[in-house]
Amino acid sequence: MTSATDPRHLPATPRLIATDLDGTLLRDDKSVSERTIAALAAAEEAGIEVFFVTGRPARWMDVVSDHVHGHGLAICANGAAVVDLHAGGRLLEVRDLPRANALAVVTALRAAAPGTSFAVELTTGIHYEPDYPPFHLDPGATVAAAEKLLHEPQPGEGAPVLKLLAHHSELTPDGFLALARAATADLASVTRSSPTALLEISGLGVSKASTLALCCAERGISADEVVAFGDMPNDMEMLTWAGTSYAMGNAHPDVVAAASGRTVANNDDGVAVIIEEILTRHARARS
Repeated sequence: MTSATDPRHLPATPRLIATDLDGTLLRDDKSVSERTIAALAAAEEAGIEVFFVTGRPARWMDVVSDHVHGHGLAICANGAAVVDLHAGGRLLEVRDLPRANALAVVTALRAAAPGTSFAVELTTGIHYEPDYPPFHLDPGATVAAAEKLLHEPQPGEGAPVLKLLAHHSELTPDGFLALARAATADLASVTRSSPTALLEISGLGVSKASTLALCCAERGISADEVVAFGDMPNDMEMLTWAGTSYAMGNAHPDVVAAASGRTVANNDDGVAVIIEEILTRHARARS
């Protein structure tokens, strides 16, 4: 891995920048700095597309919706949804977790990690169990057992499941992740982005990387033409897939190992630092 200051690591003319939000593009207070806003706008002006690729649902994208240019697209829910932020977060594509698989995951985790509580993220909103840490941003959520939340009278009648969330109050975050992956390997994709033992469970094969790859293929953009940024395990596949990738200065150790480069922390505008250097090299190449 090379450092952010090593000029050999930067691509001359990337076509797309893919960046995570929390802990990466956003500062810890969930703001986007003026420096970062300017860097994003300058990248788009230079003809480099910017994709926000996040674990957040579409309804939590207001923090960056004003800073999407051109295409207006974002990848949400760890790759389960592609949304149009110019149209208020309208869903353009859904890669769901089949309800039968979600129910099987609930059964497997209840057996492997007693005390696990669940939330269900649907295309229509989130719902959770009584013991699950409540979402204060979603006061209208239904509270019930996961089996009831996932039940539908007839297959295909319910809203698509974007992801299942699983929380444990005693296990370590990485320990819970390893346990869940072993217990559900043939049912779903399991990752995490929280500092607590909170897992995010998507359809098998669904990740930030796989959905980003689909979006890039539609645009004729290869992995080598992509620069990606992230800080947590749910970013690892994307950082490995992209031709050039950066772990933030505040990143999880496994993310640092997965990325090809490292920049400074999110609170120090690590994404903007690299974009500015890319644009400087881009300008030199054109002059």
